[in-house]
Amino acid sequence: MDTILITGATSGIGLALAKRYLADGNKVIIVGRNEEKLQNTVKDNPGLIPLLCDVSIEENRIKLFEIVSRDYPEVNILINNAGIQQRSLLCDLDWQDWKKELDTNLDAPIHLCNLFVPFLKGKDNATIINVTSGLAFRPMNNMPVYCATKAGLHSFTYILREQLRDMNISVLEIIPPAVNTNLGGPGVHSSATDVDIFTDSVYPKLLAGQEEIGFEFSQAFEGKTRRELETMQARRS
Repeated sequence: MDTILITGATSGIGLALAKRYLADGNKVIIVGRNEEKLQNTVKDNPGLIPLLCDVSIEENRIKLFEIVSRDYPEVNILINNAGIQQRSLLCDLDWQDWKKELDTNLDAPIHLCNLFVPFLKGKDNATIINVTSGLAFRPMNNMPVYCATKAGLHSFTYILREQLRDMNISVLEIIPPAVNTNLGGPGVHSSATDVDIFTDSVYPKLLAGQEEIGFEFSQAFEGKTRRELETMQARRS
C-alpha cells in the first residue's frame, strides 16, 4: 500500500486521481486551500484525509511538510497538481494576480520537491508526479503566465528526473490536454475531454511508471518542433 499526498485535490484531476488511488486500497491525503470544499470532498469520499493549505504561500508549504513528516511519515508519493489558469492579456491584470499564478503553478511544486526529496529518499516506490499541460509545448496567446509556468515545470521535471535516478525516486509527468474541469473557470472547459475518461487513461500508466503521460492531442506533442505543433494546432481548429 502506498501513501499519496495530492495538492489541489478537492476537484478536477487531483480529486479524480485521489479516488482511484483510494479505491485501490491506498492511503490518500488531499490538500486544498478552501476548508469548506475540503470537508465536503472528504464527506463525499470517505477515507480521504484532508489537509488545509494554500500552497501558493511559502510558509504554508513549509508547515505542510512539517505536518506530513510528523503525522504521515509513510508518505511515499507526492503529486503536485494544484494550479491556477488565468486568461487575459498581460497588462489587463495586476502583478499580484499573475504572482499568485506563478506562486501556485511553479514556485509551489519546485519548493515542495525541494522539501520532500530528502524525505522520500530510500522509501519503497518513492515517486514525485508533476502535472503540467499540453500548453507547455504549444502555448496559447491568452494565457501568457499559465503557459510559461507549465513550460517551466516541464523543464524542471525533466531535470529533476535525471538528478534523482540514482536515488531511486521516480519522477513522472502528467501532460493533460484541455480537460473538463473548473481550472479556467466554471464552464470554460465544458466541451473538453471528460475528466474521468482522461484519468482512466492516465492512472494505469502512472502505476506502470511511465515517465511522460499525455492523452489524445497532448500525447502527440513529445519530440515535435514548434512549427510542427503549430501545424497540428491549425489542423485541429
